[in-house]
Amino acid sequence: MSRFISTAICALFVCSICSTEASAAGDPVKGKAVYNADCSVCHTAGIGGSPKLGDKVAWKPRIAQGEAVLTLHAIKGWKTPGSTGMAMMPKAGKPNLSDKDINNAVAFMIKSSK
Repeated sequence: MSRFISTAICALFVCSICSTEASAAGDPVKGKAVYNADCSVCHTAGIGGSPKLGDKVAWKPRIAQGEAVLTLHAIKGWKTPGSTGMAMMPKAGKPNLSDKDINNAVAFMIKSSK
């Protein structure tokens, strides 16, 4: 009986991890609108050293960090090591954006830059 309970608990744990990761992934289709309205200002021209959308070389090491890390950097802001000041302002300087909006925009940029 205890083996059955252990197996059931383990299965629930695995299912919860899978569903959490699935829901954490951004929606690139929804992210396109956020990108166009709020992110494109810097990521189209490469302002402040931001990687340009579609620049596979610039995005490759960033994408390797994973969507969750990139989303966190976009939400909290990012200071390039060794620099002064923020390279990426929190929420692109748009506090009205939700964390999900940011996650969706990041997913769009990743998809567009692979």
